[in-house]
Amino acid sequence: MAQQLTISALPDIPLVGAGADLSAILVNGLQAAGIRLQTGDVLVVAQKIVSKAEGRQVLLADVTPSPEALRWAAICEKDPRLVELILQESSEVLRARPGVLVVAHRLGFVAANAGIDASNVQGVDDVVLLLPKAPDTSAAQMQAALQARFGVSVGVIINDSHGRAWRNGTVGTAIGVAGVPALLDLRGAPDLFGRPLHITQVGLADELAAAASILMGQAAERVPVVHIRGLPYSLRDSNASELYRPKALDMFR
Repeated sequence: MAQQLTISALPDIPLVGAGADLSAILVNGLQAAGIRLQTGDVLVVAQKIVSKAEGRQVLLADVTPSPEALRWAAICEKDPRLVELILQESSEVLRARPGVLVVAHRLGFVAANAGIDASNVQGVDDVVLLLPKAPDTSAAQMQAALQARFGVSVGVIINDSHGRAWRNGTVGTAIGVAGVPALLDLRGAPDLFGRPLHITQVGLADELAAAASILMGQAAERVPVVHIRGLPYSLRDSNASELYRPKALDMFR
């Protein structure tokens, strides 16, 4: 098993707009960093540039809030137009308090404000950015382009920053996965003393996303792509839904 994991930020990634070719941007970034992809490498890509490339920016002036949005906006003290977008991106409202609306996102995970954000979005003040329509598909498209270009098997993760029910602070979280085992099932594997593990499942894609976030940062770093080498596990077909706990097993819902 590999004993070293290297995490490298790709330099000089340009600001991304709607219609940008992310695969070409990744290739150029790798070349600028002097990295030639090898089998088993993983690229972690910030959700922001994926959403921007896919044209997921919305002008709040174009949004008409529904009566339900007005009701929730009064509770969480948010712009009713933003709340309308949150509701459109969600299947269920779970919690609300001033400043935050926690929802079950249409993609299957729980998130504050449906992952809608205005930070690092270029333009007028009332522009917000939605999450990609289908992050797993977006990751798979980038993976296919990279594999065709370099002739090796690689993984791609789309990373977003999420809070956690048990702890303070946001961490990098995988919302789109291609080629990387999203969930690593170690049940039945022996521990150090030969006893079989009974419940251990590792959110590997989330761990990689969190590691990449150390370099990506949360503010003005402009580091939206990170290369990881040395993953001590084999790549396989996967998607982010492996990480989503079913509602029946979620003690917080």
